[in-house]
Amino acid sequence: MSEDKKKIVFIINPKSGTHDKEAILRWIEEELDKNLYIKEVVYTEYAGHATELAARSAREDAYAVVATGGDGTINEIARSLVHTDTALGIIPCGSGNGLARHLQIPLDPRRAVDILNRGKIASIDYGMINGTPFFCTCGVGFDALVSLKFSQAGRRGPLMYLEQTLRESLQYKPEVYELEMDNNPSVHYKAFLIACGNASQYGNNAYIAPKATLDDGLLDVTILEPFTMLDVPALAFQLFNKTIDQNSRIKTFQCKSLHIHRSKPGAAHYDGEPMMTDKDVEVKMVQKELKVIVPQHVENRLADVIQRAQDYINGLKQLNDSILDDITQRNKLILDKGKRQFKKLAKK
Repeated sequence: MSEDKKKIVFIINPKSGTHDKEAILRWIEEELDKNLYIKEVVYTEYAGHATELAARSAREDAYAVVATGGDGTINEIARSLVHTDTALGIIPCGSGNGLARHLQIPLDPRRAVDILNRGKIASIDYGMINGTPFFCTCGVGFDALVSLKFSQAGRRGPLMYLEQTLRESLQYKPEVYELEMDNNPSVHYKAFLIACGNASQYGNNAYIAPKATLDDGLLDVTILEPFTMLDVPALAFQLFNKTIDQNSRIKTFQCKSLHIHRSKPGAAHYDGEPMMTDKDVEVKMVQKELKVIVPQHVENRLADVIQRAQDYINGLKQLNDSILDDITQRNKLILDKGKRQFKKLAKK
């Protein structure tokens, strides 16, 4: 390898995300600065494979490993790059893209590749929930249950997530939690959910911790207390308007570590991925131990508004595509069932 060029590894999850991976590969070939980088492209073959590939790249002193996939792929890769000199690059291909959105990495793959060429290295925090790293959010309660049901549904996409959310919200009962923050005396909350944010959002511009930053060493904790159906419109609006912390049903605070005790074991989530835990959940922050390639300059407010508008349009397109795919799949199942019934009748 030339000493003037840096090794950059693209890890691609062929099964995740919403973009055509072959098209992304063509864009990488066309847009990546060949005077700056020598690239390697590898594909994941099973769950957890991205973690192994990223760890190997870090051991080989790669300059950067680029996650090309959804939030789950990004989490798998990033956990192998913490406390190393290898930087995380992101070409966001998921439906949520929480970390990419917070870092203002464009959702357009072409523009995301340009960030790899012209960006800078920043060091950001990461969190741990019961020893498992997370980079955007983690939590317990309703959102964790939805993540668990979503993972068991067999189908992915925004439509399925919305379906699971609506179904579970009709029967979910808030729990009582005992919280101990930074070893201070414990307090009790009855809560619909408890979200711990390193980044500000779940994804899709749903800002559950709107004031969270990635380099302050602090968890931004959001507690959603029990609410009525009359509260739902305001909560939904404020979630996407970066003002949910102003709602009377919301309690927020910052801490470096959080101990959560509940009455029984249950679901938790990290970056949208479900996990089962016992009664006690430990969450803590690790400051500035992940290097990430980010834009050179933070976009100004007007540009941010334009980008958010484009993200909204892209989100609608993804939802529409998911609806069409869902309808097509259901129609195919109905058609196949009809064919089977017709064959049975024809034999009689």
